[in-house]
Amino acid sequence: MSSQTENAKTALILGATGGIGGAVAQGLAARGWHIRALTRDVAQAAHRQPDFDWIEGDAMLVGDVLKAAAGAEVIVHAVNPPGYRNWGQLVLPMLDNTIAAAKAVGARIVLPGTVYNFGPDVFPNVTEDSAQRPKTRKGAIRVQMERRLRAAAEQGDTPVIIVRAGDFFGGSRANSWFSQAMVTPGKPVSTITYPGRAGLGHQWAYLPDVAETMIRLIEKGDELPAFAVYHMRGHWDGDGRQMIDAVRRVLGHAVKVKAFPWIIVPLAAPFVPFMRELREMSYLWKVPLEMRNDKLVAVLGEEPHTPIDEAVRSSLASIGCLPAA
Repeated sequence: MSSQTENAKTALILGATGGIGGAVAQGLAARGWHIRALTRDVAQAAHRQPDFDWIEGDAMLVGDVLKAAAGAEVIVHAVNPPGYRNWGQLVLPMLDNTIAAAKAVGARIVLPGTVYNFGPDVFPNVTEDSAQRPKTRKGAIRVQMERRLRAAAEQGDTPVIIVRAGDFFGGSRANSWFSQAMVTPGKPVSTITYPGRAGLGHQWAYLPDVAETMIRLIEKGDELPAFAVYHMRGHWDGDGRQMIDAVRRVLGHAVKVKAFPWIIVPLAAPFVPFMRELREMSYLWKVPLEMRNDKLVAVLGEEPHTPIDEAVRSSLASIGCLPAA
């Protein structure tokens, strides 16, 4: 592997075939890290990204994770069950396997976090230390994930970094509101379907910026607390129009905007996993939520931030809505 050196640090990426896991893996590789990744289909993964050290295995099997983690300084836990099926039953056991592997090899765990931990009782301004009283099943599991990571860190041998961000957009593999609700992948944009109400703020996070933030925190790992949690500001759309206007500027022409058909979500939820996700997270479109990045900026000096038009242009191109640059 030409990009690696004998003395390169090793990062194990769980979820390297996904959006955030893949972006962190590529960013670390560009900085000279040796990237090891666990996957059930080595041939397919290696064809897409031949420079990584792909290990055949399953994140649900602790032995597979332990084997893949050998010699790793960092384990990025960005893995989800295939197709989000049985998410509630599988997510915590998968995390337990990561914690066990990190303890065994002395690695730091890095988790991409979400806003789901929080209920509207702490909105609109949410800090890293705001009370976590989620109103959804997924949010409750997210709280349990962070509690288990905190316990592992407080035992003294497993440092943790968590980066919480708003709704992801960007990349060809992101399962996001932007790519699965607002526009139709693979087609020119003629209509934007917006989930929120006019005048209501919403927080977005450009996936490459999230990955870059995680990488910069990894590089500062030894300077951070054992359990380090940071919020990203990302792209704050103060009135629900900024993302729409950016899409229009990138396209160079007007497009029709219509409301998201929330009425069909309960009907489709039993049959479509993504619709179940939408139904659970619908409250985030009914109230404003703004995470501030003061703590992050104090550590990094700045938050990695791609201008909105550039981020939207790249996002549309990556899902086939624009010709690739």
